[in-house]
Amino acid sequence: MSQAATLTTPSGSIRGNARQDGGCEFLGIRFANADRLTPPRDVTSWTGELDATKFGSISPQVPGMLEAMLGFDGSNMSEDCLNLNVFTRSAPTGATKLPVLVWIHGGAYTNGAGSIPWYHGSALASRGAVVVTINYRLGAFGFLGDGNYGTLDMISALRWVQRNIASFDGDANNVTIFGESAGGSAVVSLMSSPEAKGLFHKVWAMSPSIGQLRTLPRAQELQTQFLELAEVSSLDDVRAMPLDALLEAQAKQMAIPVANFDFYTPTAGGAALPFDILNAAAQSQLPLVLGSNHDEDRLWSAMDPLQAEFDEHDWVRVSGEVFGNHASDARAVYEKLRPTETPKQLISSVRTDTSFRQRAQRLAEQHAGHSNPTWMYWFTWATPAFGGILGSCHALDVPFAFDNLSAPGTDMLTGDGSERAGIASRFADEIVQFATTSQPTWPAFDTAHRKTLEINTEFAVLSDPEKEYQECLIKAEGILKFFNHYFHY
Repeated sequence: MSQAATLTTPSGSIRGNARQDGGCEFLGIRFANADRLTPPRDVTSWTGELDATKFGSISPQVPGMLEAMLGFDGSNMSEDCLNLNVFTRSAPTGATKLPVLVWIHGGAYTNGAGSIPWYHGSALASRGAVVVTINYRLGAFGFLGDGNYGTLDMISALRWVQRNIASFDGDANNVTIFGESAGGSAVVSLMSSPEAKGLFHKVWAMSPSIGQLRTLPRAQELQTQFLELAEVSSLDDVRAMPLDALLEAQAKQMAIPVANFDFYTPTAGGAALPFDILNAAAQSQLPLVLGSNHDEDRLWSAMDPLQAEFDEHDWVRVSGEVFGNHASDARAVYEKLRPTETPKQLISSVRTDTSFRQRAQRLAEQHAGHSNPTWMYWFTWATPAFGGILGSCHALDVPFAFDNLSAPGTDMLTGDGSERAGIASRFADEIVQFATTSQPTWPAFDTAHRKTLEINTEFAVLSDPEKEYQECLIKAEGILKFFNHYFHY
């Protein structure tokens, strides 16, 4: 049974858990209150001793396949979900200033929570950091229309960190935000936000779903659609809906085929965000690490029965949609460099490149082009699970980044091979190194040499890996059409 760990913060006294490994965890700390579809109100103090010995409620949602694999517990959902968790390497004294890592979880902005076991921060904290994982409002609760309530929640949590993290031995002047998938695009969007300026000092984006970030007209269009599906006429009506009815309307909307799965996502030009998120992020002088996985799209395509029968005809059709007049040349490049892949897998590789890798490449180029410190990595280790059909799929890198290979559900996705330990150790070391010194150990990315760290059983610094693919994609006449038609979150 865990022993108690107590301390006093500027906001009040708090009691958490002391772990057997010497570290401590303080769970379910409320950082804000919020009524439905309104901005959060910061919690700046509490009375008495706050019980932070168990995780708090999570945002209402309908969990998907990945959430179940991640050890998702949906028994504690509530709109009163704005809480965070703090992990330390030892009992805090307030006398040490360690780098702070704030994790923003993924899940397409509709699923997930900071309390998922894969995100437990103890292994990262043991390396000499204070780790914070947060909740934010999801789906229609967080991103209906242009209110960007979920984004405002993230900013509120970062303000809490600024006020209180010193009591946990964290350095409020050395905060790194990091996230994966939707969390990756969330941290990119926060780089652009005037309201978030000064609340963090560096950024690590894993497989960012940049294509989910939407425009103001698109947000307004989707809001109108939601009101029609919910059979109400205004946001005030939505505020008065029963929770189950709101989730039912959300499920109806999410079942509609759509390009970028952008039903509920941060809106450029909405609350706290500029009209051009990526341009503002590219101009940010904050150190930025961007990465993607070798086979992102296989998380979805490998299990999709509709794609199971894709053949050479489909490969020719899809490559034509993407590459236009360059389709024949592009097919030759992909088939040469990936000779063992089936037509179905080649299509998935193109989707990986266009939906994730190419978008990250463009942002890295723009950020580095403004003489801002930029690094890129490429996670290429392929899982043997499910007969190897997933390759190096989306989200595979998460338990490695946290060095949480023993977390529930991990073996199902990664297998149990001994080579995993070395990958996890180095990956987690790099994240803490970046948080500590503002630069990882490999060379920075620039547009001339395009240095990229390959993460596999062996770590290697590559120069412009798979350059031939990138040249094909740049030439693609139909690439924007492809982005809009095939993007996965």
